[in-house]
Amino acid sequence: MKKQFRSVASAIGIFSLCFTACSVKHQDAPLTLWYNTPADATASDNPYTGYKDDPEWLKALPLGNGSLGAMVFGDVHKERIQLNEETLWSGSMQNCDNPEAAKHVEKIKQLLFEGKYKEATELTNRTQVCTGKGSGHGQGCNVPFGCYQTMGDLWIDFDNKSPYTDYRRDLNLNDATARVSYKQGEVRFKREIFISHPDQAMVMRLSADKKQQLSFTCRLNRPERYSTYAENEQLIMAGALSDGKEGDGLQYMTRLKAVPVNGTATYSDSTLTVKGADEVLLFLTASTDYKMEYPSYKGRDFRGITEASLNNAVGKSYDQLYKAHVKEYADYFQRADLLLTDAPDTIPTDVKVQNARKGTIDPHLYEQMFQYGRYLLIASSRPGTMPANLQGIWANKLQTAWNGDYHTDVNIEMNYWPAEVTNLSEMHLPMFDLIASLVEPGTKTAQIQYNKKGWVVHPITNVWGYTSPGEAASWGMHTGAPAWICQHIGEHYRFTGDKDFLRKTYPVLKGAVEFYMDWLTEHPTTKELVSGPAVSPENTFVAPDGSHSQISMGPAHDQQTIWQLFDDFAMISNELSIDDDFTRQVVDAQKRLAGTKIGSDGRIMEWTDEFPEVEPGHRHISHLFAIHPGSQINMLQTPDLVEVANQSLDYRIQHRRGYVGWSSAWAISQYARLHQAEKAKENLDDVIGKCINPNLFTICPPFQIDANFGTTAGIAEMLLQSHVYDQGGYIIQLLPSLPADWKKGEFSGLKARGGFEVAVKWENGQIVDASVKSLQGNKFRIWYNGNYLQADDLKEGETWKWNKQ
Repeated sequence: MKKQFRSVASAIGIFSLCFTACSVKHQDAPLTLWYNTPADATASDNPYTGYKDDPEWLKALPLGNGSLGAMVFGDVHKERIQLNEETLWSGSMQNCDNPEAAKHVEKIKQLLFEGKYKEATELTNRTQVCTGKGSGHGQGCNVPFGCYQTMGDLWIDFDNKSPYTDYRRDLNLNDATARVSYKQGEVRFKREIFISHPDQAMVMRLSADKKQQLSFTCRLNRPERYSTYAENEQLIMAGALSDGKEGDGLQYMTRLKAVPVNGTATYSDSTLTVKGADEVLLFLTASTDYKMEYPSYKGRDFRGITEASLNNAVGKSYDQLYKAHVKEYADYFQRADLLLTDAPDTIPTDVKVQNARKGTIDPHLYEQMFQYGRYLLIASSRPGTMPANLQGIWANKLQTAWNGDYHTDVNIEMNYWPAEVTNLSEMHLPMFDLIASLVEPGTKTAQIQYNKKGWVVHPITNVWGYTSPGEAASWGMHTGAPAWICQHIGEHYRFTGDKDFLRKTYPVLKGAVEFYMDWLTEHPTTKELVSGPAVSPENTFVAPDGSHSQISMGPAHDQQTIWQLFDDFAMISNELSIDDDFTRQVVDAQKRLAGTKIGSDGRIMEWTDEFPEVEPGHRHISHLFAIHPGSQINMLQTPDLVEVANQSLDYRIQHRRGYVGWSSAWAISQYARLHQAEKAKENLDDVIGKCINPNLFTICPPFQIDANFGTTAGIAEMLLQSHVYDQGGYIIQLLPSLPADWKKGEFSGLKARGGFEVAVKWENGQIVDASVKSLQGNKFRIWYNGNYLQADDLKEGETWKWNKQ
């Protein structure tokens, strides 16, 4: 059938309902990071300076299968492959909950309600922090909190030291394989490296176009706590990390084996030597004894795991391993596509980055940053692995910046913002495993620290179940964390419709709700429910008494995240047909929550009272959670708050000093939600022009991966939005924040809430083709260019399509 919508016919043309998939056909475009020079493998790292990047490491190319990571330098005479394993953490479990804290909470509340901020802040700082050393003030590698660390390095020292020509190295995002090619004299040498998820091994093929040209020596080492030895024709590196208590913590093992074609491979105590080979396959496996099981966290058979994986991989040909690797990876990566230019990609990636810093951004960089974020998420967060940390899975330090941990006051959330919309729902699952692992320790923290029900976590956590506050209340008393991370439970369901997932996670969600139901306090004047004592993440205000404070009652961030949690809990309870006294109490409490307030200057107030900010351009924009990633404030349902939201965001951005990668990335999505296309693109350009490295890793600074993921999510928000639920279905907004200079382009495979897959093609800034495939049979409406299109209801598997003619 065909239907014309007269109200918008001149803008959009002819629409029809299809009963087969109507996806946009995209031309194949190379998604390859490529370079004409190697990263210098001889440059020294400083493993203890986590807050200072090593420049050559940021030229290396990342590989990963969710659990094993590698950075490939591609140097000619000596190759360096820096290694990571997802669970390689120093430290151990610690009891940091403060049993004296609860007795002071009511007094702090009283002081805050009385406006005695200086006294309240002093009391909070004395009583509401963790016991012990906490995170070590972000230097936790030698305290119990621990630190995510490098597994070490694989070094390949080639006998041939002659000059080289015709050099190229690249990372192809389509097959998740790094390649190096060069000539020495008349011989062409090649390296191909990937990390297989099906076979749980790093595989490297070294080849030459003439026989017996490959001779090299391999070594494995790390900066400390290792031994290397040969056993059963394998080179093994093993050791135990510090537990932060003057003992041994996690044990680890890495195994390396060479399979040469012709030539020889010999193993000594510390080296693997290959001589005169035509071709060589190198296989590497790694594991630790970590298990995500509170409170022991140890006991995995890491020796057996590494040996079994190595033996399995060695028994297969390169082609078998490569095909299995590509099939598994491509099943994820090829789901979504974005094209903004059909021009050939003729400029090396590092040159594009240099040009961007000078103000000229190659259109390919937008495409590559979008897909690079998807690639990095697949590489660092497969089902059954640990979630992506502050550096994904890639760290070359013993003291990684901020311990390479999981920050719950924006960073881990941002890591997973692209998961659902860019068609990678499975990559989201490790985050839910982490959240579930925090319930038991978080329940103890709620009881001991606050004498409250449910469970709580604060702004930082690790693989050891750390849920206590930080060692400074100014940042460490972020009690909005459970609400924020649990938003992802509702989001995953909104996209997937997976009720089995809901049943599994409902107790986790309910425990977070129980905490806030016990935590919220009635404001003595307004009688509204407010959270506190609490912080607005890491921001500071000037109190009426002139003191600088972070602690207050009912900051906007807490109120917005708790509102979202209660709203999700009501939705999910309804979906599971749960209607009891508790669910009704939560609905009533949500209605009583203090809402967003507007100041005299027309901005959203970050705190309950109109306090001036010490830092007007603060990097966190937590008081605007309700715009994004929340949806309480949106263009279609709360137009009266849109100008207020715009002013609030403009003010923060206009006053910022310098550029923080994740903050600029967050602003992309915020402005996109407000349909401010040009401002969204300005912040996208800020990330690309000021916050990326030669290998496209983003900086905070230093290197921090959240902006990679936030940039991918931001681009998606510019092209497709579905956060508004109205009249029994989601509103799918097509090209809501398309920049003027993105005149032509197309995307496919993006997901919308309610279970839809969307493809759009546009020319001269106007849609010429679009399709929406229903995956669950839910109601929806289309919004485009200010108009609503009442689409026909679709059954599962049907597709709504329109063309401009």
